[in-house]
Amino acid sequence: MVFSSIYFLLFFLPLFLLVYYLADTKYKNGVILVFSLFFYMWGAPLFVFVIAGSIIADFYLSHKIYNSDSAKHKKAWLVFSVCLNISILLYFKYANFFIENVNELLISLGTTSPIRWTHIALPIGISFFTFHELSYIIDVYRGVNRPMKRIWDYAVYILLFPQLIAGPIIRYKEIAHQIIDRRDQENIDNRLLGFFRFVIGLTKKVLIANVLGAEADKIFALPVAEVSTTTAWIGIIAYSFQIYFDFSGYSDMAIGIARMIGIVFPENFDNPYISKNITEFWRRWHMSLSRWMRDYLYIPLGGSRVKTKSRLYFNLWLVFLISGFWHGASWNFIIWGAYHGLFLIADRLFLVKITERLGNFISIVLTYFIVLIGWVFFRADTLEHSIGFLQRMFAFDFHTLTLHTSSKTIFIMLIATIFSFFGIFKQVYQWQHRILLEAPDLRRTISQGAVSLILLVICVSSLMSSGYNPFIYFRF
Repeated sequence: MVFSSIYFLLFFLPLFLLVYYLADTKYKNGVILVFSLFFYMWGAPLFVFVIAGSIIADFYLSHKIYNSDSAKHKKAWLVFSVCLNISILLYFKYANFFIENVNELLISLGTTSPIRWTHIALPIGISFFTFHELSYIIDVYRGVNRPMKRIWDYAVYILLFPQLIAGPIIRYKEIAHQIIDRRDQENIDNRLLGFFRFVIGLTKKVLIANVLGAEADKIFALPVAEVSTTTAWIGIIAYSFQIYFDFSGYSDMAIGIARMIGIVFPENFDNPYISKNITEFWRRWHMSLSRWMRDYLYIPLGGSRVKTKSRLYFNLWLVFLISGFWHGASWNFIIWGAYHGLFLIADRLFLVKITERLGNFISIVLTYFIVLIGWVFFRADTLEHSIGFLQRMFAFDFHTLTLHTSSKTIFIMLIATIFSFFGIFKQVYQWQHRILLEAPDLRRTISQGAVSLILLVICVSSLMSSGYNPFIYFRF
């Protein structure tokens, strides 16, 4: 089940909020847990045993770590827990990839008997709940937080359905106190602000991402040899807006739902396409992942406190190589991560100095161009497809459009461009943060409420009239 489905909008969410608001304070976490289990089991009922097993294991391992008097024993239990979680992720998400590549290698070496393997289905949201579990166990080991006293409270942290299948990645220390007691945050201001934020995210997803996603899908489905340069650029630009409004819209919806029940999630996007370099882009794009990678991977590797520049650059590149692989079991994702890692190194070596001299406008255009090239690897089905598509982008064949782009698509692309880049203006940036993050006064409550209801009706109508409603990060 995804947030932009009719079942979720008209049945699941209203029923959940009704039961949650009517429930006594001591039962509210129970309501969250029951509805979260149903939410997860809707799409993959059998995989609930995988996540339940990892929850039970990590809960008791965290207490082993916390209660151990010996530093050696603490570390041993930590290593065991980390290995357990990573093993589950590797098996379900990457086993198929490794076997396929081993078989290709064996065939290339002349072997006629490749490894026989039953294809493994991917549990929904496994990348996200694995990172949540690692955050919990590592924070307990570091002494940042005590382990949860009750297993169902820990289960709420992992299974909390707004962030369960696509984030934001919520670190244990950011939410531990809110799971135990959030009475001060359960107020009308947060409910109204959360509802507005949810509808804004739904609008981004349904009215912008879905329209541009349909165009990108048509173009990327064409035989590469038939794609003109103009069509190729339209396709990748449409995809760049699709993935931004799809994923940031989903994050807005998750943040909004959580706010409606008194839980404050960290922000996940901050106008990434106005970045002046790739380093800044990763401070603005999928921020919860960037922070997680920094605190649990980059810093433990030595961070910027290493003895040599070469080790620093290697750490940067390795972190983003792993980040790419985290996104998907494909060489395309690995190359996408390595690509961004190389530009992060280039930023430190010389690129930031160059972009500072070029001025804001050229720097933003250049950074967006670099990101676009990377999105080709993210979107294309295979490495061969990626290379072929890039060749068509730079073939300078501007004579014809392979596909007709409708006036609706052009209009939505223009709207997407405006909303992707309008944060460059300081006043607009401040206005955007004010309406999304600050509790509204009476006048703004009325206006935002009216806008929210109108947009909600439009979105529901659009979903009912169209069967196209993909979610890019659902498969991660």
